[in-house]
Amino acid sequence: MRSRFGQLRSVLLSLPRRQKRLIQVFADVCLVWVSLWLSFIVRLGIEGAFNPLEVHSWLFVCAPIVAIPLFIRFGMYRAVMRYFGNDALVAIIKAVSLSSLILAVVVYWYSNHDAVIPRSIVFNYWWLSLVIIGGLRLRLLMRQYFMGNWFFASHHHSALSRDTGLTKVAIYGAGVAGNQLVAALRMGRSMRPVAFIDDDSGIADRTISGIRVYKPKHIRQMINVTGAEEILLALPSSTRARRREILSYLEQFPLHVRSVPNFTDLASGRVKVDDVQEVDIADLLGRDSVPPRKHLLEQCIFNKSVMVTGAGGSIGSELCRQIITCCPVTLVLFEHSEFNLYNIHGELQQRIERESLNIQLVPILGSIRNSERLLGVMKAWSVDTVYHAAAYKHVPMVEHNVAEGVLNNVQGTVLTAQAAIQVGVENFVLISTDKAVRPANVMGSTKRLAEMILQALSRESAPILLGESDVVHHVNKTRFTMVRFGNVLGSSGSVIPRFYDQIRQGGPVTVTHPNITRYFMTIPEAAQLVIQAGSMGQGGDVFVLDMGQPVRIAELAEKMIHLSGLSLRTDRCPHGDISIEFTGLRPGEKLYEELLIGDNVTPTEHPMIMRADEEHLPWDDFRPILTGLFSAIKADDLDRVRWVLRSTVSGYKPEGEIVDLVYLQHHRET
Repeated sequence: MRSRFGQLRSVLLSLPRRQKRLIQVFADVCLVWVSLWLSFIVRLGIEGAFNPLEVHSWLFVCAPIVAIPLFIRFGMYRAVMRYFGNDALVAIIKAVSLSSLILAVVVYWYSNHDAVIPRSIVFNYWWLSLVIIGGLRLRLLMRQYFMGNWFFASHHHSALSRDTGLTKVAIYGAGVAGNQLVAALRMGRSMRPVAFIDDDSGIADRTISGIRVYKPKHIRQMINVTGAEEILLALPSSTRARRREILSYLEQFPLHVRSVPNFTDLASGRVKVDDVQEVDIADLLGRDSVPPRKHLLEQCIFNKSVMVTGAGGSIGSELCRQIITCCPVTLVLFEHSEFNLYNIHGELQQRIERESLNIQLVPILGSIRNSERLLGVMKAWSVDTVYHAAAYKHVPMVEHNVAEGVLNNVQGTVLTAQAAIQVGVENFVLISTDKAVRPANVMGSTKRLAEMILQALSRESAPILLGESDVVHHVNKTRFTMVRFGNVLGSSGSVIPRFYDQIRQGGPVTVTHPNITRYFMTIPEAAQLVIQAGSMGQGGDVFVLDMGQPVRIAELAEKMIHLSGLSLRTDRCPHGDISIEFTGLRPGEKLYEELLIGDNVTPTEHPMIMRADEEHLPWDDFRPILTGLFSAIKADDLDRVRWVLRSTVSGYKPEGEIVDLVYLQHHRET
């Protein structure tokens, strides 16, 4: 029986709009007759009832002739029943009331004295029609009530506030998310929804929740009719490729485009549908992420003790979020910044309690340059897997602070790796960067040195650790893996937040060079791929993530300006809202980034992860180089530091003079 009802529902939903309307009209004709019949029963009672069709057949003909045109006029057949809302319920009250009034006039005018129609019949017909015709929408009526959007109050409020200056918004997507957004906006009273935009031609020009639906090609007409100032994308489950198409189309209109959160965030409960936000830049890139492989995600995490260095940073914090979904026994958050550690620990602790996860969360303040602290933490919690995300990564900042960059990125990696070997950590994954490939800056060269350290250690079964005598050997049971990728969207220091701030302040938007390009990836996607790549390593592997096509930063800035509802000020358009200014490349900055040093790359079982086979030095040859580098840092000899980096790191060709701030100040004084 249930399957038959399901089949009937599918058939009805698949009917053309014209046939659906005819069915609605036929149903309402029957309901009008039932209401009229019952009005006699209510007035005369069952005992005194007679067949009104015999005496007042003309009335049963007249009632639908009066009612149906009014129902059509008030738009009762334009409203989509699945999204029946306040305005449609008000329309029913108006249509039924007016039809009852006209019927009363007809009864008074044409009734004969032989068969008098009691005056209360019309009143009974009115309230019975409201109950019966509106009763089909009763469940939806109660839904509106319990949402706090009672139609009398809503209608009264909208009548009073129609011109109170609320921002008029059009909603792209007339589905469930779009209707939830309309309800949320009406309750919040911060914006006024005035139109839907939807690609479905089956609902074009229809009315949903009292709002007209427009096709995308009629957006210009919609703006003229409604005065819409913004478009809110209510497409949480659409692919990024589809969202990119829509955003590209919307760029031509003078509208600020924002969106509701994506489906993943909604499903996780982190945000609600009415949490409107700026357009996700990932949508402009248009690349859909590949679903993670569960066995690769869990291999180094499930039922293990895991430690993340730099746990409060952009990548480190997202690694922690992904890790707790894979059920480790213990997650050690190792972080130098107290504020960052406090934030990520509080967030993860709340999630663990909310989802009743059996995970021990350990917040540890410490520096990766403190070998005793690292060794003590790894021993105390019997760490099985280390994700080493702690690093200084901002190119100009490291260029101005060479010594600290080298000590943190190189010495910190050496000490963390050596502690892992001494404790017997099973897996060690280094978070690297595309700037390590033929670097033009200190940051990139230090990250390449960090890769080379792990490559060298991974090929030693019993290495002699740095700083120890030549007779002390440590058995190496640690599998070292490196994962290299480009920029992540929304990380600290990313151009995206800076562009948004500059646009809000009225510009200009600053870009270093017209032709500068970068690879981009979302932080969650990068973190998932890092974990999966770390599970595939055999020891000393360098994995490279598929970053897609490089993005021209100037073009990205233009799109962000247009989607903010503003125009670009150029020589051809001097009256535009915001200009783009080119400031010149910063110290150590490259026009283009690369992901591979050589061409020797092989695919893996994951389509987004490649394995690179790159040159490396034996650990015995590498130890004296590191010793010399750290001695030069201690002696504040940055010329020698640059020489060591240039002679060790393939492709490192620094341009210009040393711009370390302390170094420059000392030279000025001497």
